[in-house]
Amino acid sequence: MTDIIENDSTPTPPASGEKLQKVLARLGLGSRREIEAWIGAGRVEVNGEVAQLGCRVDSLDQISVDGRPLRRDLNTEVIRRVMIYNKPEGEVCTRDDPEGRPTVFDRLPRLKQGRWINVGRLDINTSGLLLFTTDGELANRLMHPSYQMDREYAVRVMGEVDEAMIERLKTGVMLEDGPARFTDVVSSGGDGINRWYHVCLLEGRNREVRRLWESQGVKVSRLKRVRFGPVFLGAELPMGRWREMKQNEIDTLSEEVGLKPIPLPAMKTADKEKLKRHERKPSMHQARTSRRPRRS
Repeated sequence: MTDIIENDSTPTPPASGEKLQKVLARLGLGSRREIEAWIGAGRVEVNGEVAQLGCRVDSLDQISVDGRPLRRDLNTEVIRRVMIYNKPEGEVCTRDDPEGRPTVFDRLPRLKQGRWINVGRLDINTSGLLLFTTDGELANRLMHPSYQMDREYAVRVMGEVDEAMIERLKTGVMLEDGPARFTDVVSSGGDGINRWYHVCLLEGRNREVRRLWESQGVKVSRLKRVRFGPVFLGAELPMGRWREMKQNEIDTLSEEVGLKPIPLPAMKTADKEKLKRHERKPSMHQARTSRRPRRS
């Protein structure tokens, strides 16, 4: 008697719901990359069970982060605010620093809903443009390599630089974590062995600008980010200060990464005045500078 093996060709129905990290990012808890790290570390639970990467949730699922249940509505409108910050040297891009150093979050205004998510990082010795947003999906797209958001830096290098070196940096060199290159290198002046350049690259790997120059035997003595995609750091924003983007600026940034514009929420007059006062408050960088004794 021959066994009959039935071939069930019925396609498996797609999993219902939305990916957990996307839901939490939309709620403004962090970027998708951050939340994926939380899930991998076992910090997120769904219906009392430790969540796994790739799991999907719907409006009936109960989600907890670090043991605290989330109040949420999957249909809640996303709040998309974007902040531009002119970071001084000496600040770290973390919320809580075990060494007690000042962080880039110290002066940002507090939010009643969600939290500020930093779009990429700058190391402690790098100054310049940092973006923050309340929309985790926007943060994720701005940082994802597939959206080709270039970063521009003003960099001062110490050492002899020739055309062959610049060509190598544009063609590509091998670093310890893989190949890297600048998409553009433009000289912008300087004297002797200290010269300024503006460089562009499409990634945000750790200390990538410094490591690229160091691979050629020269040292970076100053580094400042001046542009991220379509966003420029203008002269109107002093070191250590921030400002919120206007509606048209946010719409332009959103369209760059394929997101539909979202109207900014209405703000009460009292809240607007409070925000303006907070924006004018001297930065920690300015306060430290003003306390330094003057040289005679």
